[in-house]
Amino acid sequence: MPPHPEAKPVLFEATTTPPASLSARALRILALGVVACSAVVGGVCAWLGAWPILGFTGAEAALVLALLGLHRRWSRRMTESLRLADGRITIRRTDWRGRREEVVLSAYWTRLVLEERPGRVSVLLLRHRGVAVEVGNLLGEDQKRDLAEALAEALRVYRAPIFDNPQLRGPP
Repeated sequence: MPPHPEAKPVLFEATTTPPASLSARALRILALGVVACSAVVGGVCAWLGAWPILGFTGAEAALVLALLGLHRRWSRRMTESLRLADGRITIRRTDWRGRREEVVLSAYWTRLVLEERPGRVSVLLLRHRGVAVEVGNLLGEDQKRDLAEALAEALRVYRAPIFDNPQLRGPP
């Protein structure tokens, strides 16, 4: 059996997802609140004699709840992963429709740029030979800065490795 070649280490790996602002319990409470408000408005209108409004308020509540559910389902699908290994930066993305995209860049020639935009969230770009790939677009400002610092450190370590030659060490 031939020996397995030694696998090169993964220097950096990060997976980003959109923030989940509501837990399942909070979503149920919000749904109950929407239904309760709709019932109150519909009840008041029916009491005043405008009973056709009941259908509109019910349809409106159903639409709001359906859109919340769709947003929650679609945002669970979205991911972006960055991986620095074997001299390459691999970016894998899955959008809200489930479509997958993969971009591979040479780690040595890729430059990391954090572009500030006053009044808006900054943009984190990986530039390689005239091509700019935005990463971390699912993150907020602070998380994007943390990602930029960690990835910059991993690229620095990759570009300036420390070699340990036992023959060059002094006597023990």
